[in-house]
Amino acid sequence: MCFYMQMKDPKPKVEARFQAKAAPETLWPQSEYFNGFSFPKIALITDAAPDQLQTNFSWGLLPSWAKDIEFRKNTLNARLETLTEKPSFKDILHQRCLIPANAYFDWQWLDPQGKAKQRYRIHATEDLFAFAGLYNCWQHPETGETLNTFTLLTTEANATMAFIHSTKKRMPVIVHREDEQRWLQHAIEPKALAFPYDVPLLAFPD
Repeated sequence: MCFYMQMKDPKPKVEARFQAKAAPETLWPQSEYFNGFSFPKIALITDAAPDQLQTNFSWGLLPSWAKDIEFRKNTLNARLETLTEKPSFKDILHQRCLIPANAYFDWQWLDPQGKAKQRYRIHATEDLFAFAGLYNCWQHPETGETLNTFTLLTTEANATMAFIHSTKKRMPVIVHREDEQRWLQHAIEPKALAFPYDVPLLAFPD
């Protein structure tokens, strides 16, 4: 699972890394600790505009049929194995995005009763990487307001994450650098990103 992430780098560094530009007037979303359950706006790159860093997408996907905004608490993540079955995702598999990040956070339970836990900061060997995601532009059925939203894909945990995320054994899908544009260009099927597709991870108690 992935509900907390970090994007602390300034806009020029992220633009250079992903060869994509953010609008000059854009307020750049930067934080040591983004909490998905606050549904923050986070910079991402869509397949429709692969040369742009867009900052008007909120974490927590709203499918077109969602009746109200509260639904997004259910869709911070999307299980890769069931994308084609879930009504929230099966109709938007062609709407792909990359979510740049410096790290994400998860907890290891230290006792069987679940009363003690240790937070870990987890990142790839590169200081900037990208999660695979899906996005949608949702229109409020009553007000007509449009809200741009996204979800992070998750897969089976690798050895590092199975040790940390020892209950559900899940992890977000991090795309190999050489596959980032291929993901946006639909040259990779979602199932191809399932474990054992993997990016080496470093994890530190935080």
